[in-house]
Amino acid sequence: MKIKYRKKVQSRIDKYLAEAQIKELYSRSFIDKLIATGKICVNGQKVKKSYKLNPEDEIEIEIPAQNPNKVQPQRIPLEFVYEDEYLAVINKPAGIVVHPGAGNPAGTIVNGLVYHFKDELASGYEDLRPGIVHRLDKDTTGLLIVAKDDKTQALLSQLFQEKKIKKTYRAISVGIPTSDAGTISTKLNRSKTNRTKMTVSNTGRQAITHYKVLKKYDFFSYLEIELETGRTHQIRVHFSHINCPILGDPVYSSLKRTLTYLPENLKKKAKYLLANHLQRQALHAFKLQFRHPITKKNLHLETKLPDDMQYTLQWLQKFFYTE
Repeated sequence: MKIKYRKKVQSRIDKYLAEAQIKELYSRSFIDKLIATGKICVNGQKVKKSYKLNPEDEIEIEIPAQNPNKVQPQRIPLEFVYEDEYLAVINKPAGIVVHPGAGNPAGTIVNGLVYHFKDELASGYEDLRPGIVHRLDKDTTGLLIVAKDDKTQALLSQLFQEKKIKKTYRAISVGIPTSDAGTISTKLNRSKTNRTKMTVSNTGRQAITHYKVLKKYDFFSYLEIELETGRTHQIRVHFSHINCPILGDPVYSSLKRTLTYLPENLKKKAKYLLANHLQRQALHAFKLQFRHPITKKNLHLETKLPDDMQYTLQWLQKFFYTE
């Protein structure tokens, strides 16, 4: 595709193309990616996105072919909370990874999506992650958005970057925050001692978590959490950092740490719960609110707490609640 720049005044190439309403250039981030990879050139030369176009400049645009789907389709049960021709939202169960990767070549949410949607799924121009816009940890349950085409995927990613998708979680923590509502704001970085973990650091990316305590139990809290940023393991790291780790979290807490919060006569009950009923972190992505990037419909989606967390709240009410 070739375009002649006919304006008499200079304009940045990224801004000009974003405003040109070219169907194939469906988002600003996609345009930036094409410029950065040399797929958009001016007069046969690679340019930066800040390049200012001159009259009669010729813009050459190469739209890359979609990556062939390399994911093995597998018949994995998926619970759909919402679906239209552009996107779907599923209720992810615990114990399943979102997309294939090292150590998880199959048995993931994406394997199930490829089986269910076949070719009706965004390629994302990235191997092994068709349709994926954001992720949830393996043992975190709840709402996950899936894009059916590349335009929708790019626009949803842009909404996440602009913080226009509101994500709300429910969680159970060991310990009670010092305030009934508050904000945790730190920088997060990879742990130097364990590269699979994140840690609060003086360097790294800013992470902001808002919370309120829905109910207090003896030694435990039921929390509602909203993410302003979406860093890896953000909720789990932040609540461990304020000494209120998420109950059942095997990475940022431990059974030994949990038991240090409890008196001797209640430790046995906690051990039984974590061995038989809650075998993961008590964290659930229960609400999503955003404006549909294509239809412009305001979506407000919720899903109920999974059985293991409901059981845990009943258990706390029975053994750890005094008015």
